[in-house]
Amino acid sequence: MNLLEKTLRQIEPQDAPSRAAARKRLEQLTMPYWALGRLMDLAEDLAGITRSIRPPVARKTIVTMAADHGITASGVSKYPQEVTAQMVFNFVNGGAGINALARLAGARVVVVDMGVASDLGQLASEGKIVSKRIAPGTANFAIGPAMSRDEAVRAVEAGIEVAMDFAGSTDVFGTGDMGIGNTTPSSAIVAVFTGSEVGEITGRGTGIDDAQFQHKIAVIEGALRLHKPDPKDGLDVLSKVGGFEIAGIAGLILGAAALKKPVLVDGFISTAGALIAQALSPLSTQSMVAAHRSVEQGHRLALAHLGKQPLLDLDLRLGEGTGAALAMHHVEAAVRILTEVATFEEASVSKAE
Repeated sequence: MNLLEKTLRQIEPQDAPSRAAARKRLEQLTMPYWALGRLMDLAEDLAGITRSIRPPVARKTIVTMAADHGITASGVSKYPQEVTAQMVFNFVNGGAGINALARLAGARVVVVDMGVASDLGQLASEGKIVSKRIAPGTANFAIGPAMSRDEAVRAVEAGIEVAMDFAGSTDVFGTGDMGIGNTTPSSAIVAVFTGSEVGEITGRGTGIDDAQFQHKIAVIEGALRLHKPDPKDGLDVLSKVGGFEIAGIAGLILGAAALKKPVLVDGFISTAGALIAQALSPLSTQSMVAAHRSVEQGHRLALAHLGKQPLLDLDLRLGEGTGAALAMHHVEAAVRILTEVATFEEASVSKAE
């Protein structure tokens, strides 16, 4: 049995008794019934995920998966591929958006090289990033599969390994991404799983113009006609039109689910990874918390397919894990409500008649 198979067998539904105990307490808090709305829903979910009436959430890790994409050779992105590696250095130096917001949230940022085209070996040897490198970027899926099925399995398992490696020091995981061109494979993945028209779910990524946008749609449509990915087979979709960092995100989610730890799913790219995880293990969605809804037009449809309502809607479109970092405050707030607000009986307050 390989690591992926073993992990899938360890994923279970949320714990019903813990959910029931959390709900019982939440219903008795000194406030009108369910007055804090979705924060109370979140508290109930966290209890079910962690199997605890006092869900541990203090130790937070955002995993930013980085990789390059052969599809950039087809002219789908505004920025050159070299920016992926440059941004990894920016993450390491603490100067990116995710660094600022993670510091605010009290979260650690772990950068993982899943397949950046540039050599990041020195950063890995110095312990500044984690190397789970599969290859120096995927192949151009406009003309052939993005990766082999074996590479897809290895990339998902790499994400599982990251979850396991940091499990001892992490209560809550957040997903993040970095990879020039990665809205293109994400759009392809969302189109396959939702059955939507490519034009309906494809966005402008880093800000391409109208002509580039129509070209991007045509490239994705052509690739889907070429490969015919099977939506019932997550590894088939991933290998044909995916990305190594998307695979790593899927693995991180599966690993977190097996470990009974909540995972905050960031934006469009992370949600494409979540769709792969869902295809491999429908139960894994019960450990996912949708951090936010981005401006990428396919994100709404992807979240609907997961059955998730996002905590935030702030017109974000950065990725990196920034939305996950912002949503971590809501996770802590939900637990504070569950554990620190007194019940009517504890506070000797009369209930409404």
